[in-house]
Amino acid sequence: MRNALFSRSAAAAAPAHVHAGVPDTLGGTAIYTLADPRDVRCPRYVGQTRNPYARFAQHVRTARLSLPDEMPWWVRSPKHRPLYMWIRELHRDGGRLPFMCVEEWVDSGADPLVAERAAIMRWLARGAALLNAEARQLGGQLPLL
Repeated sequence: MRNALFSRSAAAAAPAHVHAGVPDTLGGTAIYTLADPRDVRCPRYVGQTRNPYARFAQHVRTARLSLPDEMPWWVRSPKHRPLYMWIRELHRDGGRLPFMCVEEWVDSGADPLVAERAAIMRWLARGAALLNAEARQLGGQLPLL
């Protein structure tokens, strides 16, 4: 019952926690960041989606905020656990949810993975502490200053 309540509340919270902008083209893909709502200029995750509101709700549902605090064993891939542990940590701190900001809409003919990785590289170069699994791999490609 509690999980169903959280699923409905995640979908209801999406409009207040997502800045989706306006897609340049129909059928494009959004490149987005997730950040602490107290510091939206410092993202913790970069992703891609065709539907930002549904993806936001999916992130919140996957964090399973109704379960007790423990290692998120239900996250199938261990590389994604840091993201969902961070979302749970935000929620424990005053019921906060991440803020999603769409940085750009990629044309439907373009490869969204290329745009997502470029965004990850930009944020890593700015010093963002991203939780993306790809951030560890791509961060090694940054030039040393």
